[in-house]
Amino acid sequence: MKSQSSTLLAEVRSFRQNHPDVRYVDLIALDIPGHFYGKRYPVEMLEKVAAGSPLKLPQNAVLLGAQGGLFKIGDYCFNDGDPDANRRLVPGTLKPVTWESQPLGQMLITSDGTEAPIEFEPREVLAKVLERLQHQGIHPVVAFELEFYLFDKQLENGLPQFARDPLSGDVDDQPNLHIERLSRFSDVLDDMAQTAKDQGIDITVITAEIGPGQFEINFGHCDDGLRAADWAALFCRSTRGVALKQGYRASFMAKPYLQFPGSGMHVHVSLYDAAGNNLLAAHQQQPLRHAVAGCLELLPHCMPIFSPNHNAFRRLGGTVNAATRASWGFEDRDACVRIPESDPRNLRIEHRLASADANPYLVLAAILVGLEHGLEAKREPIAPLNEDRNSGTDFPVEMLDAVRAMQQQPVLRDKLGAEFVDVYCENKRQDHLAFQQEIHAREYRWFL
Repeated sequence: MKSQSSTLLAEVRSFRQNHPDVRYVDLIALDIPGHFYGKRYPVEMLEKVAAGSPLKLPQNAVLLGAQGGLFKIGDYCFNDGDPDANRRLVPGTLKPVTWESQPLGQMLITSDGTEAPIEFEPREVLAKVLERLQHQGIHPVVAFELEFYLFDKQLENGLPQFARDPLSGDVDDQPNLHIERLSRFSDVLDDMAQTAKDQGIDITVITAEIGPGQFEINFGHCDDGLRAADWAALFCRSTRGVALKQGYRASFMAKPYLQFPGSGMHVHVSLYDAAGNNLLAAHQQQPLRHAVAGCLELLPHCMPIFSPNHNAFRRLGGTVNAATRASWGFEDRDACVRIPESDPRNLRIEHRLASADANPYLVLAAILVGLEHGLEAKREPIAPLNEDRNSGTDFPVEMLDAVRAMQQQPVLRDKLGAEFVDVYCENKRQDHLAFQQEIHAREYRWFL
């Protein structure tokens, strides 16, 4: 602990020296719906926290709904006195915020690694999964890919408007992968990429996607699963900020347009032993098949994580490369679990089902649990799509059905934690019911 405090203190002092104009630092963490919460600390107080002073925030901030409201979940929120819980600073995450009008810093905080971690905190859920795998001699290497849309900064009657081509002023209508789209939006895309790099995020490939104003950013492969998920979470925050600064809105909403493809979160995962051998490639890739089978078996029970809101279910099916059943295949983007072509050293799965607005900590935790379960159960998967285009198993496509499927799944309760599963499912159930409590104008048109 003394060594960690010394490291943190050195990090804060170095930051203050390099950024003397920064007076405040946002201490932030991701809640269950995938939003950042936290507090803004004077930088001199941050130095005291780094030296060992307590850092406490309300435990139930993790339980906030999508609109920030509190739900009664067991005894939490209304019958527990709303207690504080300890957090700690995440080393290496203190960075400048460059997209706001005033100099500012930000730093991740978490309850994992404290004396009493919050069982349902997303980062803690992932930390437990990674720790268990490490004890088994399994070391994941992870890379996220995130799709998002750019919109005009101004909404019209509350609705998003197409991003305008900066050169012509017309709606962006260039075709998929058209390199001119990257050139025309280069100012905002370059700013997003550089800002992400300033946050310590390893940004690699930028792609123009099919939808108007839709792009994809790839991250480098990382041998620290927590850091990989940190990158995905922080990228969403910085990208939205940069877009506003540049005169746009950026959104990771799963399906902003019915007529265009939704935005996904693709996750590449490979597994290695302590000597650096790819575990999936051993024994003529038999472990790969077992891992795929485990992912597919648990996938229907993880839908509230992969599709965390009503809109995310709209993304499934009906457009390009969006799966409608739990399936797998070699070099097949219609599959939920794709096996990219690679040499044995880099053999991996690409999990393609999650929406871009899903919680990256929980998405990765669910994927790793599927892989772990598959390696333990050693079952053969269903036929790949390359052999049978109709291969696949059904998964829930409506939130309440998905919650029921998740809550009673014994493997998930064991490996993700029963307390987390119960809290998460009730959070999603209450969020969904709250969403239904508003009468849309369409209902009046149809039924008045």
